[in-house]
Amino acid sequence: RNHLHAAGHICVLKDAFMYESPTEIANLASADKFDAALAIHLYKGGRLLQGSRIPFGIIFGGTDVNEDIKCKEKRRVMGAVLGEARFAVAFTVKMKELAAAEWPDARKKIYVQAQGIKTTPSETFDWYRFLQNADIPTDTGSLHMFLLICGLRRVKDPLYLVDVFSDWHRRDPSVHLGIIGPAVDPLFTSEVKEKVKRVPGVHLLQEMPQDDLHAAMKRCFAVVNSSISEGMSAAILEAMDLDIPVLARNILGNAAIIKHKETGLLFSDAQEFVVLSESLMNDPIMEREIVTRAKDYVKKHHSWESERKAYQNLVLRL
Repeated sequence: RNHLHAAGHICVLKDAFMYESPTEIANLASADKFDAALAIHLYKGGRLLQGSRIPFGIIFGGTDVNEDIKCKEKRRVMGAVLGEARFAVAFTVKMKELAAAEWPDARKKIYVQAQGIKTTPSETFDWYRFLQNADIPTDTGSLHMFLLICGLRRVKDPLYLVDVFSDWHRRDPSVHLGIIGPAVDPLFTSEVKEKVKRVPGVHLLQEMPQDDLHAAMKRCFAVVNSSISEGMSAAILEAMDLDIPVLARNILGNAAIIKHKETGLLFSDAQEFVVLSESLMNDPIMEREIVTRAKDYVKKHHSWESERKAYQNLVLRL
């Protein structure tokens, strides 16, 4: 939205979950005299633009081409939406290829644009109060804080590491895992709360503004991603930009941005996560090398400025 505002467009953000049908969006568009629309997620956002009288573009989310494509009805809807869209954006070549294999006629209108990253850590963030609020001992010079940042929903699988992490914490009380993110799925969020209450060393943290979160990330030992499916994780890229090592589950979306043992560490199961974490804790030289290469990678491939140019140009097609 910042990119479009900067180009002089007026941009209104709406949550797709607030709407049921394309008719509601059509009414909104005519009442507010919108000229065009941009939907994030080919199914969740795109389905509301089917038959739209205003031109629109689509940004793939990740779960649309990785997961929703497996469901016949969703696949039908997504194909129809893609047919009507002026353009679509995929974060990776792999994501474009998945979509183009399913809908070959759309290949020419799918552009690849990686997410651009800009981190803004707060200068006034209080790390000790943050730890106190989470009931994490603040007196330990040896604290190793791992941060898992995700919207609380099943596809993000925040409980994947919890039991094994808690066993590790019993052996090594310096390690703590914090889970932080919005309660996207309220039912699942209560499951997470219940589980975390029963496992020492794991904490469900209060949501916080982006600049505080960036400051918290800077103080952590590592950022963790344990998703089942991922488009392109902004949290991973932000950690790389902030010089923090990343440990991520070895899935397509994560492996597209992390080279194992070069720009981060990829684990295939919870036990391997612990083994890799311990190797990182015991080898500061490896940690420094990974962090340096990851920062270079983000600068080179995830520039905020080139993302801005790309979207400003794409919107002219509407």
